[in-house]
Amino acid sequence: MLRVPPRRVLQAHGRYTRWQVCKRVHQPLNRRGLASVTDLNQYPRPGENIHGFTLKRTKHVPELQLTALHLEHDRTGAEYLHIARDDKNNVFSVGFKTNPPDDTGVPHILEHTTLCGSQKYPVRDPFFKMLPRSLSNFMNAFTSSDHTTYPFATTNQQDFKNLMSVYLDATLHPLLNENDFTQEGWRIGPENPRAVADGQADSSRGSQLVFKGVVYNEMKGQMSDASYLYWIRFQDHIFPDINNSGGDPQKMTDLTYKNLKDFHSRNYHPSNARLFTYGDMPLADHLEEVGRQLDQFDKIQADKAIKTPIDLKDGPLYYSIKGPRDPLVDKDMQYKTSTSWLMGDTSNILETFSLGVMSSLLTDGYGSPLYQALIESGLGPDWSPNTGFDSGGKIGIFSIGLNGVKETDVAKVKETIHQKLQEVHQKGFERGKVDGILHQLELALKHKTANFGMGLMQRIQPGWFNGVDPFDALAWNDIVTAFKQRFAEKDYLEDLFEKYLLNDRTLTFTMEPSDTYGEDLNAGEASRLAAKISEVTERLGGEAEAQKQLAARELELLKEQEKASTEDLSCLPTVHVKDIPRQMERKVIRDSAIGDVKVQWREASTNGLTYFRAINTLAGLPTELRMLIPLFTDSIMRLGTKNKTMEELEDLIKLKTGGISASYHASPSPMDMNVSNEGFSISGYALDSNVPAMYELLRIIIQETDFDDPVAESKIRQLLLADASGALDAVAGSGHSYARRYAEAELTHHGLVNEQIGGLTQVQQTGDLANRTPVEGLADVIVKLKAIQRFAISSSSSFRAALTCGQESVSINEAALQRFLSELPSSTTIPKSESLTTTNVYSPRTFFPLPYQVSYSALALPTVSYIHPSGAPLQVVSQLLTHKHLHHEIREKGGAYGGGAYSRGLSGLFGYYSYRDPNPQNTMEIMQGAGRWARDKEWTDRDLEEAKLSIFQGVDAPESVSQEGMTRFLSGIDEDMEQTKREQLLDVKKEDVREVAQQYLVEGIKNARIAVLGERKEWVKEDEWAIKNIELSKPSEYAGASDLSAGDLGST
Repeated sequence: MLRVPPRRVLQAHGRYTRWQVCKRVHQPLNRRGLASVTDLNQYPRPGENIHGFTLKRTKHVPELQLTALHLEHDRTGAEYLHIARDDKNNVFSVGFKTNPPDDTGVPHILEHTTLCGSQKYPVRDPFFKMLPRSLSNFMNAFTSSDHTTYPFATTNQQDFKNLMSVYLDATLHPLLNENDFTQEGWRIGPENPRAVADGQADSSRGSQLVFKGVVYNEMKGQMSDASYLYWIRFQDHIFPDINNSGGDPQKMTDLTYKNLKDFHSRNYHPSNARLFTYGDMPLADHLEEVGRQLDQFDKIQADKAIKTPIDLKDGPLYYSIKGPRDPLVDKDMQYKTSTSWLMGDTSNILETFSLGVMSSLLTDGYGSPLYQALIESGLGPDWSPNTGFDSGGKIGIFSIGLNGVKETDVAKVKETIHQKLQEVHQKGFERGKVDGILHQLELALKHKTANFGMGLMQRIQPGWFNGVDPFDALAWNDIVTAFKQRFAEKDYLEDLFEKYLLNDRTLTFTMEPSDTYGEDLNAGEASRLAAKISEVTERLGGEAEAQKQLAARELELLKEQEKASTEDLSCLPTVHVKDIPRQMERKVIRDSAIGDVKVQWREASTNGLTYFRAINTLAGLPTELRMLIPLFTDSIMRLGTKNKTMEELEDLIKLKTGGISASYHASPSPMDMNVSNEGFSISGYALDSNVPAMYELLRIIIQETDFDDPVAESKIRQLLLADASGALDAVAGSGHSYARRYAEAELTHHGLVNEQIGGLTQVQQTGDLANRTPVEGLADVIVKLKAIQRFAISSSSSFRAALTCGQESVSINEAALQRFLSELPSSTTIPKSESLTTTNVYSPRTFFPLPYQVSYSALALPTVSYIHPSGAPLQVVSQLLTHKHLHHEIREKGGAYGGGAYSRGLSGLFGYYSYRDPNPQNTMEIMQGAGRWARDKEWTDRDLEEAKLSIFQGVDAPESVSQEGMTRFLSGIDEDMEQTKREQLLDVKKEDVREVAQQYLVEGIKNARIAVLGERKEWVKEDEWAIKNIELSKPSEYAGASDLSAGDLGST
């Protein structure tokens, strides 16, 4: 998997800001008696040796409840960092420094190919084969810009040993077969080799030669994301010494099999490795296994070169590239531009932390100075993808920029940035805003999460590969204390500001729109393809011979892929269903009531924090109001009130809470999938002493947000423009999710509202509203937003709350909640729509033409409610189809980046999907026949065992304390229901699988709905597909004339 940056870097405080604390667990007796794994007395002393490793140093970090041990492998020099912590969710990672030599994506393709078979495990794709043979809650591999890592997390000790063995053998002793390189990397072959093999191919389908490959198609999809395209091209210019590790499809076809093998031999060596373990399992056991693997190697001189950005001392520098137009954004607002500065060496931990704080002060929140100067002023609706402080490399980079800029404003963006930075420097930074950031860090430290170890690994490793001492990165209290001391000195941040930002040693990077960008890419690909085919033609002496050989090679690969579905996997280790407890671990939940409001309590150790969540059920909510709830929740966090600006409210939120939020909530009934409830949800967490302040802030932003302010409409327009400018990229990043939502929309009421709130219908409405002219205005929308405000929360029987806190704070929490409820209206009225036809028209087969180089597809059909006994075998079938059939057909043979089946137990929907798929037409046929395949397959006991293990990876995944009891509160599934489902899953038999496959997947296929997103091709015919365009100026079903009267909406 390619590791890419988040689309926005709005809170880029550096790598030390989101520490999270995980649950302490009781430890068994060890050699020094009953002691915590963090007790340094139970470990060797620095300089001592254990299993071929020398312990170099140790560090106890009490504020993070951990002990760090840094070791070095004597024979190879491999570095090893172990984090001992009383946490049962243990983590392993092996990583290598992989500076990419070019843009062919060799680190990325190697990451995929190493997992396709190894000396000890010589089966095809042991990584994917291990997914259903494990109880891990995380398994993956990541290609970053200059390093590659292979992490997993599990609570099961045998599982940990199994996966560590597979990961180490895969990375150090991969087979690297040429067929695996062509499958995962790139090749040329007929578009549909199965049709060719069956003699059914013709010129329009099947026989046409195309570039293929899993990573090739993954990166074609990645490059369809304009935000990623901007970010990677920016990296190319500011960091020319680091090539595109993920791979540029325009260059990937230059990579040879020999290049791949040579890159592995140079880089995947223990001398170039960083190993990381975390948790409560014995370090000695880890070292014994790792040492045995590493001892097979001798030390080499590895390429550990730490690359640095371009020298900007002679700046300013200006670069411009071309990119695609966004059909959801105004044609005159299509530019992306940013200005960047180089900061200090990131190994200076205090300065890096301080620069992160400074970045947050400049850009975080609607009240931040750069937001007000750039976005609120109307220069652009949203930050550019590289905005913020990037401290992941040797030298930090600070960037500020905008999306959606007019051509005439491009130069003005940089001018405005410089002007505002000068103003900020002269004014200085307010102590209260810095205190708010530090308070957020304090709460993040107290917040108990289930994935602390994985998060810690992901934060440490980038710096570790680039010269940052991981022990320095762990010294949390030392860093914060040092920062507070320096900040107390006069002008500390202002001096850093002057040192790095008050100059024009900058790089300004702009992406301008091209009307022919997509066509130029296609033409370039066609030209490269023709050149490659010409090479084969010249070598073989004729075009017919070339076609024949390329087709034959594809069929040979197809045969190898067919063998993989039936190969002997006995060499692979596994855990067993018998390792899964039949009885679930129950949490003590109790209920109370305050007036008409039902309250759920979970009393647990929370480090002095209280977690609050509430839902106000909204029965009979009209579609046009439902569709505006996402805009309402954005607006109340943007507009401010008559008495407080949003900047003042943001400062209070940071000083008094760990965050508050509001959102739409919908959940099907576990008793009946065709019944669902929806409502308005609010949540937040705070120190116990600040709970009253948290409640008051929630009340203020919901009830007192001033929609009548003269600038309210312009601020709402900015929100819409920001959402519209990123919508197409969001779809490109998870197109299969949007396809699934649309396919499910007509099957149940929950599917419908889920799509309206978070699907393509919502995307279209956002674009429509953002595209309104100033003359059209948003007055009608604001009337509806005010109507939502009046019924959003109340202290009536429709309102329910859930609290998670320590026993010691129950009484003060109850009193605070009672005061909060007393200030809410006792009842509210939801306007009723006069229209009976408020839903979109969803067709059985819908195609969305979008400017992507690959496609996303989904097929969904209805099954049964949560409590129905068929639900368990349907979940098993989804895992069997994913791992035994669809992965082979859609990914390995079809070349899509991903594909599988799913069963939504609560919503009662079953479906199939593909992700970054070059051949959705073929995929649709596979999906439609999957039910018959599952019915007719002779399943083995081992097959069922693996399917159940896959399911329980999620069922028994560690849970953060803030989430305990939330399944019951949010969906109505109590622990008795969960226990019944657990037993049903464990007891599924082969005949159950066949029965549900026949009844729901074969017979039920007539009720299926299909959605495909991507480039429209010849096979998408209007008499077979409903064609829906996502673009500007399309009349919205929900944003125009209202079915609600002025009286209904409360207008005067």
